[in-house]
Amino acid sequence: MSTAVRQQSASGGAAERKPATMGQALNRALADAMAEDPAVHLLGEDIGTLGGVFRVTDGLAERFGPDRCADTPLAEAGILGTAVGMAMYGLRPVVEMQFDAFALPAFEQLVSHVSRMRNRTRGGLPMPLTVRIPYGGGIGGVEHHSDSSEAYYAATPGLHVVTPATVADAYGLLRAAIASDDPVVFLEPKRLYWSKDGWDPEAPEPVPGIGAAVVRRPGRSATLIGYGPSVPVCLEAAEAAREDGAEGWDLEVVDLRSLVPFDEETVAASVRRTGRAVVVHESPGFGGPGGEIAARITERCFHHLEAPVLRVAGFDIPYPPPMLERHHLPGVDRVLDAVARLQWESTWVAPGGDGGGR
Repeated sequence: MSTAVRQQSASGGAAERKPATMGQALNRALADAMAEDPAVHLLGEDIGTLGGVFRVTDGLAERFGPDRCADTPLAEAGILGTAVGMAMYGLRPVVEMQFDAFALPAFEQLVSHVSRMRNRTRGGLPMPLTVRIPYGGGIGGVEHHSDSSEAYYAATPGLHVVTPATVADAYGLLRAAIASDDPVVFLEPKRLYWSKDGWDPEAPEPVPGIGAAVVRRPGRSATLIGYGPSVPVCLEAAEAAREDGAEGWDLEVVDLRSLVPFDEETVAASVRRTGRAVVVHESPGFGGPGGEIAARITERCFHHLEAPVLRVAGFDIPYPPPMLERHHLPGVDRVLDAVARLQWESTWVAPGGDGGGR
Protein backbone atom coordinates (compact mmCIF):
# COMPACT_ATOMS: atom_id res chain seq x y z
CA MET A 1 0.00 0.00 0.00
CA SER A 2 1.37 3.44 -0.91
CA THR A 3 2.27 6.09 1.67
CA ALA A 4 -0.54 8.30 0.39
CA VAL A 5 -3.09 5.54 0.85
CA ARG A 6 -1.76 4.74 4.34
CA GLN A 7 -2.05 8.41 5.33
CA GLN A 8 -5.54 8.64 3.87
CA SER A 9 -6.58 5.53 5.79
CA ALA A 10 -5.07 6.83 9.03
CA SER A 11 -6.49 10.33 8.72
CA GLY A 12 -9.92 9.37 7.43
CA GLY A 13 -11.06 8.17 10.83
CA ALA A 14 -13.73 5.68 11.72
CA ALA A 15 -16.44 8.33 11.29
CA GLU A 16 -15.93 8.33 7.52
CA ARG A 17 -16.10 4.57 7.22
CA LYS A 18 -19.33 2.85 6.33
CA PRO A 19 -20.31 -0.53 7.76
CA ALA A 20 -19.11 -3.36 5.55
CA THR A 21 -19.49 -7.11 5.91
CA MET A 22 -16.76 -9.70 5.72
CA GLY A 23 -18.37 -11.04 2.54
CA GLN A 24 -18.13 -7.60 0.93
CA ALA A 25 -14.48 -7.28 1.93
CA LEU A 26 -13.68 -10.67 0.41
CA ASN A 27 -15.50 -9.71 -2.79
CA ARG A 28 -13.53 -6.47 -2.99
CA ALA A 29 -10.25 -8.31 -2.38
CA LEU A 30 -10.96 -10.65 -5.29
CA ALA A 31 -12.03 -7.79 -7.55
CA ASP A 32 -8.96 -5.69 -6.73
CA ALA A 33 -6.61 -8.64 -7.25
CA MET A 34 -8.21 -9.45 -10.62
CA ALA A 35 -8.09 -5.82 -11.73
CA GLU A 36 -4.41 -5.46 -10.83
CA ASP A 37 -3.18 -8.79 -12.21
CA PRO A 38 -4.66 -10.50 -15.29
CA ALA A 39 -3.06 -13.76 -14.11
CA VAL A 40 -5.64 -14.05 -11.29
CA HIS A 41 -8.43 -16.45 -12.28
CA LEU A 42 -11.32 -17.74 -10.16
CA LEU A 43 -12.68 -21.29 -10.37
CA GLY A 44 -15.54 -22.91 -8.51
CA GLU A 45 -19.01 -24.31 -8.47
CA ASP A 46 -21.69 -21.67 -9.10
CA ILE A 47 -19.28 -18.77 -8.59
CA GLY A 48 -20.11 -17.14 -11.93
CA THR A 49 -23.77 -16.49 -12.64
CA LEU A 50 -24.88 -17.18 -9.07
CA GLY A 51 -21.96 -15.42 -7.40
CA GLY A 52 -21.28 -18.37 -5.12
CA VAL A 53 -23.44 -19.90 -2.42
CA PHE A 54 -22.53 -17.02 -0.08
CA ARG A 55 -22.36 -14.43 -2.91
CA VAL A 56 -18.68 -13.72 -2.28
CA THR A 57 -17.99 -13.67 -6.03
CA ASP A 58 -21.12 -11.70 -6.89
CA GLY A 59 -20.66 -9.54 -9.99
CA LEU A 60 -17.14 -10.73 -10.80
CA ALA A 61 -18.09 -12.86 -13.82
CA GLU A 62 -20.03 -9.94 -15.27
CA ARG A 63 -17.10 -7.58 -14.71
CA PHE A 64 -14.19 -9.81 -15.73
CA GLY A 65 -15.88 -12.35 -17.97
CA PRO A 66 -16.61 -16.09 -17.60
CA ASP A 67 -13.05 -17.04 -18.56
CA ARG A 68 -11.62 -15.38 -15.45
CA CYS A 69 -14.51 -16.19 -13.09
CA ALA A 70 -15.39 -19.67 -14.28
CA ASP A 71 -18.21 -21.94 -13.23
CA THR A 72 -16.93 -25.51 -13.00
CA PRO A 73 -18.48 -28.98 -12.90
CA LEU A 74 -19.26 -30.49 -9.51
CA ALA A 75 -15.87 -32.18 -9.31
CA GLU A 76 -13.63 -30.81 -6.58
CA ALA A 77 -10.62 -33.00 -7.44
CA GLY A 78 -10.88 -31.87 -11.04
CA ILE A 79 -11.20 -28.22 -10.04
CA LEU A 80 -8.07 -28.29 -7.88
CA GLY A 81 -6.13 -30.42 -10.35
CA THR A 82 -6.92 -27.90 -13.09
CA ALA A 83 -5.78 -25.08 -10.82
CA VAL A 84 -2.45 -26.86 -10.23
CA GLY A 85 -1.82 -26.90 -13.97
CA MET A 86 -2.80 -23.24 -14.25
CA ALA A 87 -0.38 -22.28 -11.48
CA MET A 88 2.43 -24.28 -13.10
CA TYR A 89 1.94 -22.24 -16.28
CA GLY A 90 2.16 -18.88 -14.56
CA LEU A 91 -1.42 -18.07 -13.57
CA ARG A 92 -2.68 -17.30 -10.07
CA PRO A 93 -5.81 -19.42 -9.63
CA VAL A 94 -8.19 -18.88 -6.73
CA VAL A 95 -10.39 -21.92 -6.10
CA GLU A 96 -13.64 -21.79 -4.14
CA MET A 97 -14.90 -24.91 -2.41
CA GLN A 98 -18.55 -24.44 -1.51
CA PHE A 99 -18.29 -25.92 2.00
CA ASP A 100 -15.50 -27.33 4.12
CA ALA A 101 -16.38 -31.01 3.75
CA PHE A 102 -16.94 -30.57 0.01
CA ALA A 103 -13.19 -30.00 -0.25
CA LEU A 104 -12.37 -33.50 0.96
CA PRO A 105 -12.60 -35.14 -2.51
CA ALA A 106 -9.80 -32.76 -3.56
CA PHE A 107 -7.62 -33.55 -0.55
CA GLU A 108 -5.41 -35.95 -2.51
CA GLN A 109 -4.58 -33.20 -5.01
CA LEU A 110 -3.84 -30.83 -2.15
CA VAL A 111 -1.48 -33.22 -0.38
CA SER A 112 0.18 -34.90 -3.37
CA HIS A 113 0.64 -31.91 -5.65
CA VAL A 114 -0.34 -28.50 -4.28
CA SER A 115 1.70 -28.77 -1.09
CA ARG A 116 4.74 -30.47 -2.66
CA MET A 117 5.27 -28.88 -6.06
CA ARG A 118 7.63 -26.12 -5.00
CA ASN A 119 9.72 -28.51 -2.89
CA ARG A 120 9.63 -31.20 -5.56
CA THR A 121 11.08 -28.82 -8.14
CA ARG A 122 13.60 -27.22 -5.74
CA GLY A 123 11.81 -23.92 -6.10
CA GLY A 124 11.66 -24.10 -9.88
CA LEU A 125 7.87 -24.17 -9.94
CA PRO A 126 6.15 -21.92 -7.40
CA MET A 127 2.55 -22.74 -6.55
CA PRO A 128 0.67 -19.39 -6.34
CA LEU A 129 -2.68 -21.06 -5.64
CA THR A 130 -5.31 -19.98 -3.13
CA VAL A 131 -8.03 -22.38 -1.98
CA ARG A 132 -10.97 -20.55 -0.40
CA ILE A 133 -13.00 -22.76 1.93
CA PRO A 134 -16.07 -21.63 3.92
CA TYR A 135 -15.83 -23.51 7.22
CA GLY A 136 -17.24 -23.83 10.71
CA GLY A 137 -20.71 -23.88 12.17
CA GLY A 138 -23.22 -21.44 13.51
CA ILE A 139 -25.49 -21.21 10.44
CA GLY A 140 -27.69 -24.27 11.01
CA GLY A 141 -26.07 -26.25 8.23
CA VAL A 142 -26.54 -29.99 7.88
CA GLU A 143 -23.83 -32.66 7.74
CA HIS A 144 -20.92 -31.85 5.38
CA HIS A 145 -21.85 -28.14 5.53
CA SER A 146 -20.42 -27.10 8.92
CA ASP A 147 -17.15 -28.96 9.38
CA SER A 148 -13.94 -27.53 10.82
CA SER A 149 -11.17 -29.50 9.12
CA GLU A 150 -8.33 -27.05 9.65
CA ALA A 151 -6.23 -29.69 11.44
CA TYR A 152 -5.90 -31.63 8.16
CA TYR A 153 -4.48 -28.63 6.35
CA ALA A 154 -2.26 -27.44 9.20
CA ALA A 155 -0.70 -30.91 9.40
CA THR A 156 0.22 -30.87 5.68
CA PRO A 157 3.73 -29.45 5.18
CA GLY A 158 3.96 -26.98 2.31
CA LEU A 159 0.63 -25.24 2.89
CA HIS A 160 -0.08 -21.90 4.50
CA VAL A 161 -3.33 -21.98 6.48
CA VAL A 162 -5.03 -18.63 7.08
CA THR A 163 -8.36 -17.60 8.59
CA PRO A 164 -9.63 -14.04 9.18
CA ALA A 165 -11.85 -12.93 12.06
CA THR A 166 -12.36 -9.28 11.07
CA VAL A 167 -13.52 -7.39 7.99
CA ALA A 168 -10.13 -5.71 7.56
CA ASP A 169 -8.30 -9.03 7.80
CA ALA A 170 -10.69 -10.63 5.32
CA TYR A 171 -9.53 -8.13 2.71
CA GLY A 172 -5.87 -7.88 3.71
CA LEU A 173 -5.17 -11.56 4.25
CA LEU A 174 -6.93 -12.62 1.04
CA ARG A 175 -4.88 -10.09 -0.95
CA ALA A 176 -1.74 -11.46 0.68
CA ALA A 177 -2.78 -15.04 -0.05
CA ILE A 178 -3.37 -14.35 -3.74
CA ALA A 179 -0.04 -12.53 -4.00
CA SER A 180 1.88 -15.37 -2.33
CA ASP A 181 3.96 -17.78 -4.39
CA ASP A 182 3.17 -20.49 -1.85
CA PRO A 183 -0.19 -22.29 -1.76
CA VAL A 184 -2.63 -20.90 0.80
CA VAL A 185 -5.69 -22.60 2.26
CA PHE A 186 -7.88 -19.62 3.07
CA LEU A 187 -10.53 -20.63 5.60
CA GLU A 188 -13.53 -18.29 5.70
CA PRO A 189 -15.74 -18.49 8.83
CA LYS A 190 -19.26 -18.86 7.45
CA ARG A 191 -20.94 -17.39 10.49
CA LEU A 192 -18.87 -14.20 10.09
CA TYR A 193 -19.73 -13.53 6.43
CA TRP A 194 -22.40 -11.08 7.58
CA SER A 195 -20.46 -9.56 10.48
CA LYS A 196 -19.98 -5.82 10.04
CA ASP A 197 -17.31 -3.29 10.83
CA GLY A 198 -16.36 0.20 9.74
CA TRP A 199 -14.16 -0.27 6.68
CA ASP A 200 -13.27 1.86 3.67
CA PRO A 201 -12.88 -0.22 0.49
CA GLU A 202 -11.28 2.72 -1.30
CA ALA A 203 -8.52 2.97 1.31
CA PRO A 204 -8.35 -0.38 3.10
CA GLU A 205 -6.33 -0.19 6.26
CA PRO A 206 -3.04 -2.11 6.24
CA VAL A 207 -3.01 -5.29 8.32
CA PRO A 208 -0.17 -7.58 9.42
CA GLY A 209 0.79 -10.22 6.89
CA ILE A 210 0.37 -13.97 6.87
CA GLY A 211 2.00 -15.57 9.90
CA ALA A 212 1.44 -12.69 12.33
CA ALA A 213 -0.90 -12.99 15.30
CA VAL A 214 -2.58 -9.94 16.84
CA VAL A 215 -3.60 -9.10 20.40
CA ARG A 216 -7.24 -8.05 19.99
CA ARG A 217 -7.73 -7.22 23.67
CA PRO A 218 -5.01 -6.68 26.29
CA GLY A 219 -5.38 -8.27 29.70
CA ARG A 220 -3.47 -9.51 32.75
CA SER A 221 -5.25 -12.55 34.16
CA ALA A 222 -5.16 -15.12 31.37
CA THR A 223 -4.78 -15.38 27.60
CA LEU A 224 -7.60 -16.59 25.36
CA ILE A 225 -6.20 -17.85 22.05
CA GLY A 226 -8.53 -18.21 19.08
CA TYR A 227 -8.80 -17.84 15.34
CA GLY A 228 -11.57 -17.33 12.81
CA PRO A 229 -15.04 -17.89 14.31
CA SER A 230 -13.73 -18.37 17.85
CA VAL A 231 -12.27 -14.87 18.11
CA PRO A 232 -15.63 -13.09 18.63
CA VAL A 233 -16.49 -15.75 21.23
CA CYS A 234 -13.25 -15.03 23.09
CA LEU A 235 -13.86 -11.29 22.96
CA GLU A 236 -17.41 -11.74 24.24
CA ALA A 237 -16.15 -13.95 27.06
CA ALA A 238 -13.51 -11.38 28.00
CA GLU A 239 -16.14 -8.63 28.07
CA ALA A 240 -18.49 -10.80 30.14
CA ALA A 241 -15.70 -11.46 32.64
CA ARG A 242 -14.98 -7.73 32.88
CA GLU A 243 -18.62 -6.81 33.39
CA ASP A 244 -19.20 -9.54 35.95
CA GLY A 245 -16.31 -8.38 38.07
CA ALA A 246 -16.94 -11.06 40.72
CA GLU A 247 -13.77 -12.99 39.91
CA GLY A 248 -11.72 -10.03 38.75
CA TRP A 249 -10.59 -11.69 35.51
CA ASP A 250 -8.94 -9.38 33.00
CA LEU A 251 -8.62 -11.60 29.93
CA GLU A 252 -6.27 -11.00 27.01
CA VAL A 253 -7.41 -12.20 23.56
CA VAL A 254 -4.96 -13.27 20.87
CA ASP A 255 -6.20 -13.74 17.30
CA LEU A 256 -3.84 -16.18 15.57
CA ARG A 257 -5.02 -15.16 12.05
CA SER A 258 -2.94 -17.96 10.54
CA LEU A 259 -2.27 -21.46 11.80
CA VAL A 260 0.63 -21.94 9.41
CA PRO A 261 2.96 -20.09 9.73
CA PHE A 262 2.33 -19.99 13.47
CA ASP A 263 3.33 -16.85 15.37
CA GLU A 264 4.97 -18.36 18.43
CA GLU A 265 6.50 -15.07 19.54
CA THR A 266 3.23 -13.17 19.97
CA VAL A 267 1.50 -16.11 21.67
CA ALA A 268 4.42 -16.83 23.99
CA ALA A 269 4.83 -13.17 24.93
CA SER A 270 1.16 -12.97 25.89
CA VAL A 271 1.21 -16.15 27.97
CA ARG A 272 4.39 -15.07 29.73
CA ARG A 273 2.62 -11.87 30.75
CA THR A 274 -0.53 -13.56 32.03
CA GLY A 275 0.72 -16.96 33.21
CA ARG A 276 -2.41 -18.79 32.06
CA ALA A 277 -3.91 -19.75 28.68
CA VAL A 278 -7.04 -21.22 27.12
CA VAL A 279 -7.16 -22.23 23.45
CA VAL A 280 -10.57 -22.02 21.77
CA HIS A 281 -11.62 -23.58 18.44
CA GLU A 282 -14.60 -25.31 16.86
CA SER A 283 -12.78 -28.36 15.47
CA PRO A 284 -12.74 -31.52 17.62
CA GLY A 285 -10.42 -31.43 20.59
CA PHE A 286 -8.62 -34.72 19.98
CA GLY A 287 -6.00 -34.14 17.30
CA GLY A 288 -7.16 -30.55 16.86
CA PRO A 289 -4.93 -27.45 16.54
CA GLY A 290 -5.39 -26.70 20.23
CA GLY A 291 -3.20 -29.65 21.21
CA GLU A 292 -0.30 -28.40 19.08
CA ILE A 293 -0.74 -24.84 20.34
CA ALA A 294 -0.84 -26.01 23.96
CA ALA A 295 2.33 -28.07 23.43
CA ARG A 296 4.19 -25.11 21.93
CA ILE A 297 3.09 -22.86 24.79
CA THR A 298 4.26 -25.43 27.34
CA GLU A 299 7.64 -25.79 25.61
CA ARG A 300 8.20 -22.03 25.40
CA CYS A 301 6.53 -20.81 28.60
CA PHE A 302 6.78 -23.67 31.11
CA HIS A 303 8.38 -21.62 33.89
CA HIS A 304 5.87 -18.81 33.43
CA LEU A 305 2.75 -20.98 33.60
CA GLU A 306 0.67 -20.93 36.78
CA ALA A 307 -1.77 -23.56 35.47
CA PRO A 308 -1.98 -26.15 32.68
CA VAL A 309 -2.99 -24.84 29.26
CA LEU A 310 -6.66 -25.71 28.73
CA ARG A 311 -8.69 -26.19 25.56
CA VAL A 312 -12.30 -25.43 24.69
CA ALA A 313 -13.20 -27.20 21.46
CA GLY A 314 -15.90 -28.96 19.52
CA PHE A 315 -16.73 -32.42 20.79
CA ASP A 316 -15.07 -35.49 19.29
CA ILE A 317 -18.09 -36.39 17.18
CA PRO A 318 -19.29 -35.85 13.62
CA TYR A 319 -20.95 -32.47 13.33
CA PRO A 320 -24.40 -32.65 14.95
CA PRO A 321 -27.78 -31.74 13.42
CA PRO A 322 -28.65 -28.01 13.29
CA MET A 323 -30.88 -28.05 16.37
CA LEU A 324 -27.98 -29.39 18.48
CA GLU A 325 -25.08 -27.35 17.19
CA ARG A 326 -25.37 -24.76 19.96
CA HIS A 327 -24.32 -27.50 22.41
CA HIS A 328 -21.40 -28.53 20.21
CA LEU A 329 -19.85 -25.15 19.49
CA PRO A 330 -17.63 -23.45 22.07
CA GLY A 331 -19.57 -20.61 23.65
CA VAL A 332 -19.00 -17.93 26.25
CA ASP A 333 -20.12 -20.13 29.15
CA ARG A 334 -17.74 -22.96 28.19
CA VAL A 335 -14.86 -20.52 27.80
CA LEU A 336 -15.50 -18.93 31.19
CA ASP A 337 -15.85 -22.38 32.79
CA ALA A 338 -12.36 -23.18 31.46
CA VAL A 339 -11.00 -19.91 32.81
CA ALA A 340 -12.46 -20.78 36.20
CA ARG A 341 -10.43 -24.03 36.16
CA LEU A 342 -7.07 -22.26 35.73
CA GLN A 343 -5.92 -22.92 39.31
CA TRP A 344 -6.46 -19.43 40.68
CA GLU A 345 -5.20 -20.51 44.07
CA SER A 346 -1.64 -20.45 42.65
CA THR A 347 0.64 -17.89 44.26
CA TRP A 348 3.76 -18.37 42.11
CA VAL A 349 5.41 -15.06 41.19
CA ALA A 350 7.83 -14.62 38.31
CA PRO A 351 11.18 -13.04 39.20
CA GLY A 352 10.87 -9.28 38.87
CA GLY A 353 7.13 -9.51 38.13
CA ASP A 354 3.79 -9.46 39.89
CA GLY A 355 2.86 -13.00 38.88
CA GLY A 356 0.55 -11.89 36.11
CA GLY A 357 -2.39 -12.64 38.40
CA ARG A 358 -5.74 -11.02 38.57
